[in-house]
Amino acid sequence: QLVESGGGLVQAGGSLRLSCAANSGAFSTTAVGWFRQAPGKERDFVATISWGGRTTSYAECVKGRFTISRSNAESTAYQQMTRLKPDDTTVYYCAASKSIDTSTSTGQYNYWGQGTQVTVSS
Repeated sequence: QLVESGGGLVQAGGSLRLSCAANSGAFSTTAVGWFRQAPGKERDFVATISWGGRTTSYAECVKGRFTISRSNAESTAYQQMTRLKPDDTTVYYCAASKSIDTSTSTGQYNYWGQGTQVTVSS
């Protein structure tokens, strides 16, 4: 089970840090991804990190603004979001992969959190 937290309302240019807590020891053996989904749209890739944290990948629209990280000791992944824009407003989901390697595809992830809302006001 994955539980996201840290969403909320922030002004444009502000920052938020999302957390994704897992209740399974297997968390440390899987890659983790963050995705986001607006109502009526597909779930889009945002960022991913490998099992050991050495490899990361980002969507072009967040590169340089978002940073994904993890603490396997705490079974938690994070997404630090800076210079937020109104276009970043949506629900964010974390997911645990079937693999130790990063992936941008939703099909590679088999465990999902319930989502956390991020709203950026202009």
